[in-house]
Amino acid sequence: MYTSITKGAMLIGLLIAGSGAFAQRTILDQYIQSAFSNNKGLKDQNFQLTKSMLALQEAKSLFGPNVSLLGSYTKSSGGRTIDFPIGDIMNPVYNSLNQLTNSHDFKSLDNVHVQLNPDNFYDAKVRASLPLINAEIYYNQKIKKEQITQQQAAVNVYKRELVRDIKTAYYQYYQAAQAVSIYNNALSLINENIRINESMVRNGMRNNTALYRAQTEKEKTDADINKAINARQNAKAYFNFLLNRSLDENVTLDSSLLITPAQLPGKDINDREELAQYKSATTAYRLNEQLQRAYLVPKLSTFIDLGSQGMGAKFNQDTRYYLFGVNLEWNLFASHKYKYKIKQAANDVQTITNAAAQTTDQLRLQLYEAVNNYQTASLNFKTAQSQLSFAERYYRDQMKVYKEGQLLYIELLDAQNQLTQARLQTAVAQAAVQTAYASVERAQASYNIDNNNNQ
Repeated sequence: MYTSITKGAMLIGLLIAGSGAFAQRTILDQYIQSAFSNNKGLKDQNFQLTKSMLALQEAKSLFGPNVSLLGSYTKSSGGRTIDFPIGDIMNPVYNSLNQLTNSHDFKSLDNVHVQLNPDNFYDAKVRASLPLINAEIYYNQKIKKEQITQQQAAVNVYKRELVRDIKTAYYQYYQAAQAVSIYNNALSLINENIRINESMVRNGMRNNTALYRAQTEKEKTDADINKAINARQNAKAYFNFLLNRSLDENVTLDSSLLITPAQLPGKDINDREELAQYKSATTAYRLNEQLQRAYLVPKLSTFIDLGSQGMGAKFNQDTRYYLFGVNLEWNLFASHKYKYKIKQAANDVQTITNAAAQTTDQLRLQLYEAVNNYQTASLNFKTAQSQLSFAERYYRDQMKVYKEGQLLYIELLDAQNQLTQARLQTAVAQAAVQTAYASVERAQASYNIDNNNNQ
């Protein structure tokens, strides 16, 4: 059964290579889409993106007017006073006037003692302010925009890592499932050997030694099956973990996904989101440098107050007021503080530029290694297929000779083990080709993460 599947896959692969196209990986794409919707790590990245978008909206709102309600009430006693001797000045005059007029119309005045601290005084107002010129607000908004671009790129980087992890986990699960099938097939061969040996023992053609060895091999294979089943369960659990599903949920296997692609995507690293991150980061650092250089630009804002102030609870025409003004702040000298800030910002630009160049070299190296690994995996898969073909023919020939009584069971067992190992090695090599292709896809950023269709 395994041989027919392998040959069928090879035939389809040749047909695909001739036509220059390969089948859509619809099942795996659906799993990837499910992970994009449910993976908790990706959700966290999207939360960070939402946070960056909200920060941009906050930066934009700083350009608008700000309206606030301000109020204060003061109750005081004691403190400094203003002493004005109005009585000492005016009372002699008033006394003279009363004598001249022979009247008491001019009353005596007391000296005035005015407390400087307001007592039983309130001031309530609505203030509307509006920035007219402010370089910090202008550059802050531009920096926030670049941070959104950076975070969007970070989301896409996480998506691509997730795609590679999902594909690798899927092929590992597929390999583990194949291993279980291969060991079960080996168990069937052993059971057949036991039946043949029992028949030979009954007919006096063999002694019990071969039968005991076959039964021992059966127990060993049973243990191998248990290990393979455990590996399959663990691989399935990890795959479901990436999709944020129940760990024991069934995974649909599609043999068409194991078809070797006709060719690698013909792309460089230009689509890597890591480069977009560095590009946005570099722009943000340059904007910060421009911000530091803009310290000579004055800050200008305007405001208007509409309020009431008075003693007690008085509110009338005399207590109401408005106040309009313009504020200007212009830093002319700060003991070279801004000069050093500008140098720091310029150094940050050089640092991020160097980091971007270093990352570009690393990504090229990653792509180079990924392509080499894929080519090696493809060659190893072809070699494994050839070994499997030879092992199958060798086992058939050995079995034929063994049935004729011309071969020791240990030699037949060796041929059987070679066949089982060749099948396992072929499954491993087949999965290695797919995982290596997924790594190339990751290195080239060639998987379409927008609509989940391969490019």
